[in-house]
This record gives sequence, structure tokens and C-alpha cells, in this order.
Amino acid sequence: MKKSQLLLLASFLAILYSGATALNETYYASICPNLESLVQGAVRGTMSTSNIAAAATLQIFFHDCFVQGCDASILIQNASGDDEQHNFDNQFVRADGYKTIMAAKAAVDADPQCTNKVSCADILALAARDAVFLSGGPTWKVELGRYDGKISTSNSVNLPRASDNFDQLMSRFSVHNLTPTDLVALSGAHTLGATSCFHVNSRLYPTPDSYLDPGFAINLQGQCPAALNVNQFVLFDNSVTTFDNNYFKMLQQKKGVLFSDEVLYVDTRSSSIVDKFATDQSAFFTAFVDSMLKLGRIGVKTAVDGEIRKDCRFTN
Repeated sequence: MKKSQLLLLASFLAILYSGATALNETYYASICPNLESLVQGAVRGTMSTSNIAAAATLQIFFHDCFVQGCDASILIQNASGDDEQHNFDNQFVRADGYKTIMAAKAAVDADPQCTNKVSCADILALAARDAVFLSGGPTWKVELGRYDGKISTSNSVNLPRASDNFDQLMSRFSVHNLTPTDLVALSGAHTLGATSCFHVNSRLYPTPDSYLDPGFAINLQGQCPAALNVNQFVLFDNSVTTFDNNYFKMLQQKKGVLFSDEVLYVDTRSSSIVDKFATDQSAFFTAFVDSMLKLGRIGVKTAVDGEIRKDCRFTN
């Protein structure tokens, strides 16, 4: 191969590599100038009729980015049922989150300037930000320019589990270059919403685990009887529609609903971070924004390996 050809190939590969992270805040400034207001309006609308829409939307963004990157592959519905959405780990994601994303997509495409020009992945990233902000949390400039993934399979899903200890959690986070601070900050998203008794009962029966406050364990047993009902849900904290630092205060009191929540305070490698966020909400907000930006850069697709889906549920 001639030297000129080698240089051309090297330049092409460099473009491909840099494209994977070439996100910027003004990507749609001339393409779809009203994008952010359109998405936020749709999110506000679904939140006005559902008190779990914000939590579900944020959960979908996390689950999407952790599997094959932030490419909206979690939204794909394959005719065979072999997709991320139908994996068992995603069965407890509430439909309100999906409805929020679809409403935002519809609002964006209704603008003639924007029709089929904005990726579902970017709409999801914006909706997750707005879900936090409209719940009283921080806001931030979302980095944009993702393309939508073309592949979604059930066996690709490998998400953190409610039963994970600290080492198991970190093994799942570190593969994405996320730190213990990122783990604790992103877990703070549990300040919104609720979880199925399916994820709680193993902590309660036959006897409550030692990490639980005894009185709180009795309270949980009242909400989650030994005869498991997966359609019964437990609120994560006492302000589940407000994005705040109450989640961390609950951990300090041994009132973390999930084992994977409470372990963050039990383990000395993360307990000081929990203490910091419990006493300083601004510190939590700052760390959460930083971690969300890092999360949003995972596995970004480009025009080479992605597309702009016309319908978020199906590849083009």
C-alpha cells in the first residue's frame, strides 16, 4: 500500500474514532433550533399526568447507556421479542417512561424543521435531563450528536442487580470507566420513583438482613408480604417526586430499600461519598451532572454504525 493510501486510511480511521465521542451541545442549533423546548414540553406533559414518568424516563436512559451504549437500542421492539426491552432486567421499567420518549419524538417530528432529523438517542438524553430538572433537580447542557443503534438483543443486557454488593456494582461500572463517585451519584437517581417487591423480598424473608433498620424492615414487610406480588411497589424515599438528597439520608439511617442501595453506606469505600451527598445537596447535584455527562458518552454511535430512526421502536 502506498504511503499516500496509508495516510488516507489513517485519517479515515481517526475520523471514525473521534466521531464516537464527537458530541457537542449545539449539534442541532441550525437543524432543529426548537429541539430542547419541544422535548421539555413533552416531558412536562407526561409528568403532569404521571407521578412516575420522570423516574421511568431516567431509568430508561441509564438502562440504555449501560447496554451497547447510549443508542436508544432499548426502545427497539423486534418482532421475535428478542430485544433489550423484553429482557427480564427491563421488565420492571414502567411504561410511562416509554410513553414520555414517544411523546417527545412525536413533538420533535411535528416541527417541519426537525422531522426525522433528530435521533431517538438524543431525544432520550434530553428527556432524562428534563425529567431531573422538572422534578426539582439540576439542569445541564446535554451533549448531542448521537446516532441510533441498529441492533437490540436480549442477551446483550447486563445491568446492575438489586442484590449486587459493592464489588459487583463496581465491576459493572468500571467497565464503562465510571468511578465509585459515579456509582454513588447515579444511584442517587433512586430519589425518584419506586421498585417492585420482587427486588425487596429477599431482604425481608425469612428474616430481615442485618443492613436494614428493624423498624424499617417491619414497614417494608407491611408493603411486601412474604407471598410475593411483583406488581406491588415500594417508594425509594419519602419525596419520590422530588429530585433531592433524601435518598442518601435514608441510607445513613439504614433505610435503603434495595440491598445495592444500602451497601453504598455499609462499604467504607463509598460511605464517605454518601455522607457528603447527604449533608450537601449541591455537591450531589454537581456530581450527578458530571456522572450523567460521562454516562451519556458511553458507546456513542456515528453515521457509520448508526441511523436516525423514523420510529424509535423500529430500525429503518
